[in-house]
Amino acid sequence: MSAIPEPPALSTARRPADRKRQLIDRAAQLFLERGYPQVSVAEIARAAGVTGPSLYRHFDDKQALLTAAVLTGVDDLEACTDRALSSTQRYEADDPRRLDVLVDAICNLGIRRPEAAVLWRWNGAFLSDEQNSEVAARTTAVLERWADALFLGRDELSPWEIRQLAWAVLSITGSLSVHTTRIPAVRARAQLRTLVGRAIALRPATAPELTAVTMPAAEAIGRREEILDASSELFQRRGFGNVGVDEIGEAVGITGPSVYKHFPSKIAILTSIGRRSAARLEAGAMAAGTLTTSPRQLLAALAESYVAVLTSTPDLSVAFNNGAVLRNLDARDLLAAQHHYVARWIALVTEIEPGLPRAEAAITVHAALSIANDTVRMRRGRERPALPGQLAYLMKGVLGL
Repeated sequence: MSAIPEPPALSTARRPADRKRQLIDRAAQLFLERGYPQVSVAEIARAAGVTGPSLYRHFDDKQALLTAAVLTGVDDLEACTDRALSSTQRYEADDPRRLDVLVDAICNLGIRRPEAAVLWRWNGAFLSDEQNSEVAARTTAVLERWADALFLGRDELSPWEIRQLAWAVLSITGSLSVHTTRIPAVRARAQLRTLVGRAIALRPATAPELTAVTMPAAEAIGRREEILDASSELFQRRGFGNVGVDEIGEAVGITGPSVYKHFPSKIAILTSIGRRSAARLEAGAMAAGTLTTSPRQLLAALAESYVAVLTSTPDLSVAFNNGAVLRNLDARDLLAAQHHYVARWIALVTEIEPGLPRAEAAITVHAALSIANDTVRMRRGRERPALPGQLAYLMKGVLGL
């Protein structure tokens, strides 16, 4: 068995018709790895083995490449769905093999083209309103087709439950793109299939309300904290790259240059937001550890505290959404804290499921985290008071709790 393959190196001698797709694939890979603002056209050209002028013969600019990459991902979602649903037609509606075929196809897409499920969700801030509307409409249509097949006969599910579960499945299949776990493709596919199976068996309407989770005491409010709060709100709403220091200053009633009295750069603000969210997560983990020593109960408490932090402040979502930016900085302490936090979850999964390899446990943890992160990033259902409890319920269900 071979590890999940990297996209194959493409020869510069390919036909022009292939060259455009080659550029799209390389751009999508770089955008996911490093974040759209941190990738230059020259880097995309080098990765594809072409010159800058050659790239501009196909695309006007970097934004056009992003648009093409996102729309190509939607094309892949649609094509995968067409093939899968066509394959299911040979089975009767109540034949379990019908569901197996669709789930296998969805998981295969997560292995072959994980960016098809996540590129838009991570980079929608850099598309126009019209482009975002098109992608949203087409993605929603795909998920409706998935839902019709995945939840056939589940008459107890309400329409909003079906939508929530379909989006959860999309998050699971795209979760391989948010971490670097090395695992043979056949094993990754099998674990994704297990996790999708867990998700579609859930009933969100039965989710208990999320009880109050102990949070760290708020720091004394000063100008520095005001800047972090305002920046976090702006970064979440408009994207880190689209917010200027002058706007941050205006949000707290000072001039842009005055912001530099408290932080040397906008990057320093982002790093401080990341450290603040990491401290809140660690405080939640420590509080959970004082309540129980049971691996199952501790993992459930971690899921609940994670959702509490994620939904009570934009800090965690901002830090996660800009992970590619932070990885390119000298922020070793923050990255080490994030790695340690996730490693704690992975270790608990392996305790709960003896014999489960660590790589499969890592896939499980990142799939569960992706469900919550994607929901908050896309602002789906944020107006519902019950959302935190439902997110914790979905995460625990996928974790096998």
